[in-house]
Amino acid sequence: MTTLINPSVPHSEKKIFATLAVALVLWVAAYNLIQPLANWISFDLLQLAPDSQLGESVAFFLYDVPKILLLLSGMVFLISVVRTFFSPERTRALLGGKREGVGNIFAAMLGIVTPFCSCSAVPLFIGFVEAGIPLGVTFSFLIAAPTINEVAIILLFGLFGWKVAGLYVASGLVVAIVAGFIIGRLKMERYVADFVWKVHRKVNVIEEKLTWSDRIERAWQSVKEIVGKVWLYVVVGIAVGAGIHGYVPEDALASILGAQAWWSVPLAVLIGIPLYSNAAGIVPIIGTLIEKGASVGTALAFMMSVIGLSLPEAVILKRVLKMPLLVTFFVVIAIAIIFTGYLFNLIL
Repeated sequence: MTTLINPSVPHSEKKIFATLAVALVLWVAAYNLIQPLANWISFDLLQLAPDSQLGESVAFFLYDVPKILLLLSGMVFLISVVRTFFSPERTRALLGGKREGVGNIFAAMLGIVTPFCSCSAVPLFIGFVEAGIPLGVTFSFLIAAPTINEVAIILLFGLFGWKVAGLYVASGLVVAIVAGFIIGRLKMERYVADFVWKVHRKVNVIEEKLTWSDRIERAWQSVKEIVGKVWLYVVVGIAVGAGIHGYVPEDALASILGAQAWWSVPLAVLIGIPLYSNAAGIVPIIGTLIEKGASVGTALAFMMSVIGLSLPEAVILKRVLKMPLLVTFFVVIAIAIIFTGYLFNLIL
């Protein structure tokens, strides 16, 4: 007797895939209900005027909060599944032997999909040095990993679509590649802390054998962890954005953060450097600023400086970098972000 069941796929994993398919259908249905439900609550249940400032703000808030949280949950799940195929050891192995130029490009692209943030910068830096990876290539990875933030990508996609989200990823890659290459050309290895060069350890690539059940479980844990940490930032950020959306005149923002103000990009970067904010809190505000007349390049430059040039990261990296290299690291990134901000303002 013939059977339609593929014996190469375990029965338990088939159940997992079936459950995922059902979850996807429910996710799409819920996403499509957000807009009519937000309008019904705002204008029918609460009796707010659709053309009033309060009505626009409330409808904006009730629409964006569930939309962003749904997008965040779904995309974090997918990205987390992809990330189960990477580990610190495997990342070091992939970058090992790569020369500058090609190595910078490859390192920046790996930084997008690998699950590392500024908090893990020191052990990663030491591990890369141990593996003999060039300093500039190492910095391309360390810049891209926190700067091209998956939460920011998801939120930008939800607020503006794939074009703005793609611009953010492209600009982050350019910054990481160019900044890493420049740092590598400056030959500043002598400004790495002395103890880093004295650490010698054989780098072994340990491949975990994960089943699809393991990967799904880890992805689900990532969703609970990430969404659990950032949901309040999302709500607060969208609340601020809703207030800007309803009450701040477009002309006021356009005059300050518009492309015609040549000083807006460097000012945005300088303001963003000392700030430290979760991407989930800053992106909804950035989204509303763009809607109200701020230029895309200026807004992205501000967001990238907040996410990628944080003071906590400087404090962490001070453990392995001497001051000249640490200052060079931040100055080069800041200049690269300013350049990309001007570039996107020019293009758009």
